[in-house]
Amino acid sequence: MDKEIEIFKALSDKNRLLILDMLSCGELCACDIMEGLNLTQPTISHHMKILQHAGLVNSKKSGKWVIYSINNDTSQEIVNFIKKLTSYKENCICNNVKSSCSIKNK
Repeated sequence: MDKEIEIFKALSDKNRLLILDMLSCGELCACDIMEGLNLTQPTISHHMKILQHAGLVNSKKSGKWVIYSINNDTSQEIVNFIKKLTSYKENCICNNVKSSCSIKNK
């Protein structure tokens, strides 16, 4: 679950969510992201480092530019994680709760 926690931390910032939204349209260089969000280069670098470390964004060098794109594999993994987390499971941690006020799925 550590990987998912890191991803959720990366997603907990408005600018990083906006960057992902921009990248949903396709590959962009940092200068396009800077212009679109009216942020400085150091700020963009900071956010991109976090997004890359979490595995949400890919990067590739093209001449003097770095081109960014969404990592679709990680996006799908986090969607699957949320579905699993929010679905009933026979071995759910809630089965360890012995409180009389608990309502259990049957």
